[in-house]
Amino acid sequence: MEKWSLMTITVLLALTVRWAVSLGSYSGAGKPPMYGDYEAQRHWQEITYNLPIRQWYFNTSDNNLLYWGLDYPPLTAYHSFVCAYIAKLINPDWVALHSSRGYESQPHKLFMRTTVFVADLLVYIPAVILYCFSLKETSAKKKASTCALCILLYPGLILIDHGHFQYPLSLGLALWAVLCLSHDWDLLGSVAFCLALNYKQMELYHSLPFFCYLLGKCFKKGLKGKGLVLLTKLAGTVLLSFAACWLPFGTDVEQIMQVLRRLFPIDRGLFEACMFSSPHPLPCPDKVANIWCSLSVLIKIKNVISPRTQLKVSFAVTFLSLLPACIKLTVQPSLRGFKFALVTCALSFFLFSFQVHEKSILLVSVPVCLLINEIPFMATWFLLVSTFSLLPLLLKDELLLAYAVTTPAFLAVCLASFSILEKTSAEDLQLKAFSLSLKGYVSWFKSFPRIVRSLFLLSLSLMGVLSVLSAAVPPPPSLPDLFPVAVSVVSCAHFLSFLVYFNIVILWDSKNRGQKKMS
Repeated sequence: MEKWSLMTITVLLALTVRWAVSLGSYSGAGKPPMYGDYEAQRHWQEITYNLPIRQWYFNTSDNNLLYWGLDYPPLTAYHSFVCAYIAKLINPDWVALHSSRGYESQPHKLFMRTTVFVADLLVYIPAVILYCFSLKETSAKKKASTCALCILLYPGLILIDHGHFQYPLSLGLALWAVLCLSHDWDLLGSVAFCLALNYKQMELYHSLPFFCYLLGKCFKKGLKGKGLVLLTKLAGTVLLSFAACWLPFGTDVEQIMQVLRRLFPIDRGLFEACMFSSPHPLPCPDKVANIWCSLSVLIKIKNVISPRTQLKVSFAVTFLSLLPACIKLTVQPSLRGFKFALVTCALSFFLFSFQVHEKSILLVSVPVCLLINEIPFMATWFLLVSTFSLLPLLLKDELLLAYAVTTPAFLAVCLASFSILEKTSAEDLQLKAFSLSLKGYVSWFKSFPRIVRSLFLLSLSLMGVLSVLSAAVPPPPSLPDLFPVAVSVVSCAHFLSFLVYFNIVILWDSKNRGQKKMS
């Protein structure tokens, strides 16, 4: 009973923080003509409720795709329809066709915020709680609640979901999939991940680790016996899950092709993930902390490489960067390796793939949250950097106060819960095998903990200074995007270092942990 009492307090605290953040501004508030993501979600409710399914993804006189046209998979559309049905019962003006465009009021804001709360309570938060209770190391009563508290107080997700405005459903469903696989419920895990992928196509960031882990499991069981049976069941489960999600569109090939064109608009080019997110011409429209936007500060990639070539280069670099982790996971499938692979593959996609949005860093951050009990120092550091990388977006949404409160609070909770500054040895960082392989070649490894702590404090200082400058100091007129670009470049440098680190942990891990439930 005591552990559930502690967990209840944890959840109440997490909900209180979410409620406080939701009282502030949201994406595009009072900023016509496009407004922002809040209006996009409301508009999808308007479209899905008032138009027949066959028109949801097509440009018509009633559905102008240039005004926040649906560009997510069917489950997002179905969810919008459910929300719209409830909205219609409360106030039909909220989803009235055409006349509701740009609708803003306090009652409607309360309704929209509530829908995010409900999604959090029904999908994401229960998955986090069950995950923390399932951890092997959480035999102590307080351990599960402290781990859950750190995950649920991760500021990046709170600020985007309950501030900027976004639903946590795809990440929550992906977390349920991880939870199912950890208990060997492979078919249920496959269903959960298919639902996540059919809610947001960005879940492709996590698809290869799921595929490689389950395929490796089939290989391990033997493809002439139980492994073949499992592989057949998994294939059938995936096909049935996709068929159920796409059933209303499956009767017409043109419908399917139009949805796919909306989901993957490759003709926009490398940087056109969200062309309405910035009012100024920039080196990168979204100021995303990935390699392409950082390189664009020096080389105008858009001017020297055609969109098709950009796609090919992006695909090749992304594929090569995630290949080592995927091969290791297929050959040696383990839950520990699976969780680390979720991080490295998602981070590779974020850094190198095509049409990346700044919010996509959350697809890396949530898997990192799952490792906070294993590598608390590096996980905390990454989660702080990922929140910092969102700063230009948060400032645009007037979420500075929420950012300034939740980020230090998260750091304080991690310091108190895990004593992270004391967990910087090679063994604590899962680098013991790597350090042994370097023994005799690198003399400074003895001072490694001190060096890592110094780099961490330097990183915090740099992020703090850039945060203050971004919020309080006007940029030079000749460089209006100086601070947002600096935030992106600094964050990108961090993420590249983290990618190397996580790959080292995976590739040098020789321990057989495949039989552990959760590590």
